[in-house]
Amino acid sequence: MNGEVTGLAGLLYEFGLLKRYKRTGWLVAGVRDPESIAEHSFRAAVIAGMIARLEGGNPERAAFMSLFHDTQETRITDIPYIGKRYLKAASNEDVTADQVRGVPAEVADMVADAVGEYEEKASLEAVCARDADKLECLLQAVEYREQGHQNVQGWIDSSLAALTTPTGKRLAEEALRTGTLEWVTRVLNGD
Repeated sequence: MNGEVTGLAGLLYEFGLLKRYKRTGWLVAGVRDPESIAEHSFRAAVIAGMIARLEGGNPERAAFMSLFHDTQETRITDIPYIGKRYLKAASNEDVTADQVRGVPAEVADMVADAVGEYEEKASLEAVCARDADKLECLLQAVEYREQGHQNVQGWIDSSLAALTTPTGKRLAEEALRTGTLEWVTRVLNGD
């Protein structure tokens, strides 16, 4: 058990790298200081829970999968889509298996199951989590566009095209219709 706790502590430090690693696609778009992978995963988890609830699924499961959907990037980094044309990364399931080697079996199974379910896209919760990933990217692109970054339309378009749930599509349409600070105006007006 002592070695497993050491392995678990190491995994927690490894996942901490996600707070420092930047989402590289935004660097391609010209964003100087883009969001971290952890920042992306946090909002994706929030969105996944909301979509799953509205789609009749388990919001906790969808949010949980979203928390782990990019943890593999501690080892393979966030390869931008243009890089994927030239590189073949190991599967997320294989990377996760290596990451959880040496941690308590209960934890290893929990993380591997979440990643496997997400990658298989077989459950409603996994579909909601995948939509949340795309919707979070769309929201971030709109925010960067409002900050003056001109090269983000491709991210908006590809994210919108990848959405599959009715809730994800409706949320994207509304996000594109409103401004990123419209909620502040509503709050100040007492709406």
